Formats: sequence, C-alpha cells, structure tokens
Amino acid sequence: MSTPFYVSPQQAMADRAEYARKGIARGRSLVVIQYADGIVFVGENPSRALHKFSEIYDRIGFAAAGKYNEYENLRIGGVRYADLRGYTYDRDDVTARGLANVYAQTLGTIFSSAGEKPYEVELVVAEVGATPDGDQIYRLPHDGSIVDEHGSVAVGGNAEQISTYLDQRHQEGMSLAEALKLAVQALSRDTNGTEREIPAERLEVAVLDRTRPQSRKFKRIVGRQLGRLLETDGAATEAESSEEE
Repeated sequence: MSTPFYVSPQQAMADRAEYARKGIARGRSLVVIQYADGIVFVGENPSRALHKFSEIYDRIGFAAAGKYNEYENLRIGGVRYADLRGYTYDRDDVTARGLANVYAQTLGTIFSSAGEKPYEVELVVAEVGATPDGDQIYRLPHDGSIVDEHGSVAVGGNAEQISTYLDQRHQEGMSLAEALKLAVQALSRDTNGTEREIPAERLEVAVLDRTRPQSRKFKRIVGRQLGRLLETDGAATEAESSEEE
C-alpha cells in the first residue's frame, strides 16, 4: 500500500495563494481614485456586456478584477445582502464596511477550503460620503483580508506598478477630469515602462458622485461625456503648458 503524499498546511496555503495571484494577474488592471466630488472607477475593458464596475446600493460601488463568473456571483450576492438589510432595517444601515466584511467571510471560507479552488478575484468596495472625509475604499484580495485604502487603489494585472505610479501623483481635491487623466496614464504604462495609447472606446468609467441630487450616486460615464472629459482635460493641460512657457 502506497504512502499518501503529505503537503504541509503552510505549503498548501502558499500554493493556493500563488494560484489565485497568477489568475488575477492575467486580467486587465483597474483603478479607483478619489476626487473632489466623489470616487471614480477606471479600467480598460473592450467588452460592453461584461462590466468590471457596478452599483451595489445608493452610495456603494463595486469593482473587480479576475475571473468574471466568480466576481459576478459575488456582486449578485452583495446586491441581495444590501437590499435585504436596507429593507429590514434602514437604507443608512447598508455600508461599504458591512459589505466588505461579508465579502471577506465568503472569500476567506473559499480560500481555506480544501474542497474547492480559491477564487481568482480581487475586489474593491467603495462608498462615497457627504464630504471627502467620509469616503471609504476597501480592497479585498483573494484570501478574504480587508485593506482600508485612501486616495487611490489598483487591482489586477500589474497593480503594484500602477499603485506606485498613482501614489506618487495623486493629490487631494483633484477634479474628475484630472483624476480620469491620471488613471488613464497609470493604466497605459506597460510592465517594461513604456506607454501605450488606450482609446476612449476601450475604457470603462463610472463614478460615485456625491453632488448628484438623487440618493443613488453611481453613474456610468460613456460616449460623448467621456470624450468631453478627456478632451477638456487635454485642453486644460495644453493651456497650463502654454502659460508655463
């Protein structure tokens, strides 16, 4: 009778983490950035049917990188949790922190289970407050840990390089156009340091806009509105350059 092959728990968990990280890294990167009037989500996504960004509740947005079918299941579960909690208690009781805790429990349970593979996803849950100080951004890696982020965050693909780029250039009080330009610049940088052009039609952009009069703050930015923002930002940049000269 052959002896069963033994793998230490530490090695097994390390292998599962490496498997999940490689799966996430194969996906395209996305960034979430705070700006003066809210939070903007920007990612390269040629598909108009498979969204990386979605609304969870009134002030809460969801972003994900990795395998679409896995993070779509998590998104649907989050919407159901938010609807049930808001209906049972009060709409103000639905928070990004509470939703992040639910996602952390789900991801952590799946990651530590020996009966199924870990999810190849990395999530961002963001909530826009009445003021910038009330904004909340939580990043949830594949193992179910929760990271409280401030200013900007990148997930998927070459997220580490993009995060470094954002940390060096992000400023408080940026306009939406400025934050959008910074996001596109960060996403357009390849791992070897070169830059490539990402056309507007390949971008998926959404915002949580605190200035919207309705209770639902999530809005997608597409078509002409996105083009105007990119052009306005470029025109402003050119004007600033002319003044410096």
